[in-house]
Amino acid sequence: MKIGLLQLPCGEDREENLRRAIEAAEAAADQGAQILCFQELFASRYFCQTEDARFFDWAEPVSGPAIARLRRLAARRKIALIAPFFERRAPGLCHNSAAVIDADGSLLGLYRKVHIPDDPQFHEKFYFAPGDLGFRAWRTRYGAIGVLICWDQWFPEAARLTAMAGAQILFCPAAIGWLPGEKEGEGRRFQEAWRTIQRAHAIANGCFLAAVNRVGFEPAPAGPEAMRAQESASRRGIEFWGSSFVAGPLGELLAEAPEDCPALLLAEADLSRIERVRAQWPFFRDRRPEAYKGLGRLFGESAGLSSGPLSGETSRREGGA
Repeated sequence: MKIGLLQLPCGEDREENLRRAIEAAEAAADQGAQILCFQELFASRYFCQTEDARFFDWAEPVSGPAIARLRRLAARRKIALIAPFFERRAPGLCHNSAAVIDADGSLLGLYRKVHIPDDPQFHEKFYFAPGDLGFRAWRTRYGAIGVLICWDQWFPEAARLTAMAGAQILFCPAAIGWLPGEKEGEGRRFQEAWRTIQRAHAIANGCFLAAVNRVGFEPAPAGPEAMRAQESASRRGIEFWGSSFVAGPLGELLAEAPEDCPALLLAEADLSRIERVRAQWPFFRDRRPEAYKGLGRLFGESAGLSSGPLSGETSRREGGA
């Protein structure tokens, strides 16, 4: 089957962003894409660079007009879609979500981003409640898929649980890039770490992984009046690094987009390889769930480090040198 990823820049006009994304999806369908994924919050600029309650007006329910348009597109072109959007669940309660739409236009379900960052120019905790639907898989017409959104894709537990739910392909829509001054310092290492952790998920779980990022520089939106004087002195923004890719179950790159321009990325995924790879590298067979109970803790032991020696050390009282 053929995977399609849409790596696009976003402007200030949300209707224009949606129109361009639909046009790109039409082009992907013309080229044989069967499962297509948009980038995180694809219909708008990345507004989380600032904390501003005005942007809550951009949220809409899954029953809203944007997802309805995409469901019609999916049914007409017979493509499955992963559509990340700003979900309005209830007044004052929003999520960073993705609608999973099958090739007949039916809504298979929602994924709500679980791990919500709060970093410089990534102020997502202001806008989004953590997802409460868990890590899931959906069987589309063309294969079983799971979704992890941006910060989720750094957590091995999230990828493992999604694969254990039955996902053959992990789709990871993202909005990640360099803050001013980062690119010339640690920036390239950050970018390579992003690639490496996701390719490792494909290897550890014997599945395909498709990561789609936005591209281009987006200035930080002007904040409320009280903040504008401070912001105008040093205009901030994010240079999104594109580089969307598809990796196979041994972590091999099947296709990769450039870092500095829009792209429609297509890749063939032979899902029968999953069975063969897992037979050769049987990570699921050799898992020891009973040994992983410590993962239920946030970190270390509940009372911190014990007073005795660390593992592998010998204390002086026990005859060490």
